[in-house]
Amino acid sequence: MNAEAAVRERLRSAPLTVLGQLLDSSNTTLLTRLEDGSGEHAIYKPVSGERPLWDFPDGYLAFREVATWVVATAGGWDVVPPTVLRDGPFGPGSVQRWVTQVPLEEEPEPVEEPEELEVADEIEVDTDVEHSDRFVDLFDPAALPQGWLPVIAGSLATGGRVIVAHADRADLRSVAVLDAVINNSDRKGTHLLAGQDGRLWCIDHGVTLHAHDKLRTVLWGWAGRRLPPADVERLERLRAALAPDSAVSGRLGQLLTDGEIGALRRRVRDLLRTGRHPHPNPDWPSVPWPAL
Repeated sequence: MNAEAAVRERLRSAPLTVLGQLLDSSNTTLLTRLEDGSGEHAIYKPVSGERPLWDFPDGYLAFREVATWVVATAGGWDVVPPTVLRDGPFGPGSVQRWVTQVPLEEEPEPVEEPEELEVADEIEVDTDVEHSDRFVDLFDPAALPQGWLPVIAGSLATGGRVIVAHADRADLRSVAVLDAVINNSDRKGTHLLAGQDGRLWCIDHGVTLHAHDKLRTVLWGWAGRRLPPADVERLERLRAALAPDSAVSGRLGQLLTDGEIGALRRRVRDLLRTGRHPHPNPDWPSVPWPAL
């Protein structure tokens, strides 16, 4: 068993202790500790804590979190932390490896499992932590640093002008291609993390893989440019992996609708046909709010 498979097995089988809730999330998102002696932590998003979304009526957001990991892994985008679907203290949900420094000065007392999930709303985890890299930031329009690409301009309450820009990096550009594949409707700057290993990781994929075009992201700096050769290879690999009788398609069939899987295949084909990063859809808000 390789290292990543071992991580997934721990995520699937280790008992979970709930340490706190991330209060800046719109759905219940719980920081947990894996009680297997590894000292690792994970994010647990139970289905029972999801709020219904009118534009994502099918399935569960937790399923889309797992489906995104399946798609990214099949294509060779090694940027989504290992994610599994399993039962936890509040029922079935997605469990994803925590990849940054745990935002706790000291381990709190474990949370007793309540009869009602709402009890967990009283628990707080501070997520305002510094990362070693900034991938998306605000700048004075007259002082955009070299190596950054502007995305959108805006005004401050004081009347000053700012622009949202992202770094012009190969790893970040690859995330932009993956987001086009999974039709990510909520790629905020805070969903891009520098892990403890120094690598770029991307998280929060509950509103992805819709059958209709909903791409909404802060990573528009490469719109219209030719896709990097490495990502073309990933797209080719994913297209092969999505054959109707493949193991990947079988796994996705347990997580998504047939229409969503068909739309995923079409997006991959379209990206390979055009060979370019997509442009924003004029009929859909192209940047999430808030952007950071």
